[in-house]
Amino acid sequence: MAVIYLAGGCFWGLEAYFAHIKGVVETAVGYANGQVETTHYQLLKETDHAETVAVTYDEARVTLREILLYYFRVIDPFSVNRQGNDRGRQYRTGIYYQNENDKKRILGLVAEEEVLLGGKVAVEVAPLSHFILAEEYHQNYLEKNPAGYCHINILDAHEPLVDPANYPRLSQAILSEKLTNVQYCVTQEGATEPPFQNEYDQTFEEGIYVDITSGEPLFFAKDKFSSGCGWPSFSRPIAKDLILYYQDKSHGMERIEVRSRAGNAHLGHVFTDGPVETGGLRYCINSASLLFIPKNEMSVKGYAYLLDYMD
Repeated sequence: MAVIYLAGGCFWGLEAYFAHIKGVVETAVGYANGQVETTHYQLLKETDHAETVAVTYDEARVTLREILLYYFRVIDPFSVNRQGNDRGRQYRTGIYYQNENDKKRILGLVAEEEVLLGGKVAVEVAPLSHFILAEEYHQNYLEKNPAGYCHINILDAHEPLVDPANYPRLSQAILSEKLTNVQYCVTQEGATEPPFQNEYDQTFEEGIYVDITSGEPLFFAKDKFSSGCGWPSFSRPIAKDLILYYQDKSHGMERIEVRSRAGNAHLGHVFTDGPVETGGLRYCINSASLLFIPKNEMSVKGYAYLLDYMD
C-alpha cells in the first residue's frame, strides 16, 4: 500500500471522489503543511493549513500516476487559493508526498499537465511536513450527509481514465504526410467538411471513435445519434477531460469549438439542441477528424481498457 496527500479545495468532496476510485483502499481528511503541528477547523486561516485528503491505494491496482490524473480531472489547476465557491489559503491545491521517490514522478506529471494545459499550474508540490487528522464529523462527511455541499462531481470517478501520454501529439510534418488533405484542413486549419457527404454521418456500428491525429479515444458509438444535421452527432465524450472548449466567433456566428485534448485537433462544435433524455448536448463532429475502431478490434488496437465501459 502507498499513501499520497492531496489538497483540492473542500475536502468533503475530494474524499468522496477518491473513495469511489478502484484501487483506493482508504481515505481520511485532515490538515496538512501549516505553520504549526496542531490546529483544528476553526483555526485554519490562522495556522495556514490546507484541507487535505490522505489517499491510501493499492499500487497493484492503481498507480500514483493514475491517482494524479484522477486528481487533475476535478481541480481547477490555475486557481490560486480557491476551488469552486470556497476561497482562502486552506482551499489551495497541493500534492504532498512522504516518499522521496515519488517526487520525480509527481513533478514529471505536473510538467506534462502544464504543457497540455498551456500554462503554469498553481498546484503546490512539497514533502509532507505534517498531517493532522480532522475532526470525526468531517470524516466521510458526504457518506453521512448525502445532500451536503460538494464542489466536485463525484460521478467523474466512474468515467474512463485515458492517459494522454499514450497518445502523443504528432508534428505538423508527420501529420501532413499521414492525413488526407481533408483531414489535415479540418483538424489543423479548422475547416468544415461538407454535410451528408462524409464517412461517419450515418454509421452506428458498435465501437469507439478516436482522434485521427493521435489515436486518443473520444466518443463511444453508443452515444452517437442521428440528428439530421449532416455530420456525426454525439451526446457526450467518453470522459469530460478529453475535450477542450473554445469560443468561436468565425463566420459571423458565436459557437463553442471543441478540440481533442492530446492532439489539439479541431473536431467541430457543441450545441445545446441535443436529446433532452441524454443531457441536451449535441457534439457535432467532422468525420475527417475521427477514426472508427469497431468493438471487435479494440483489444488488438490497444483499447481493451474501455470495453467494460461499453456494456
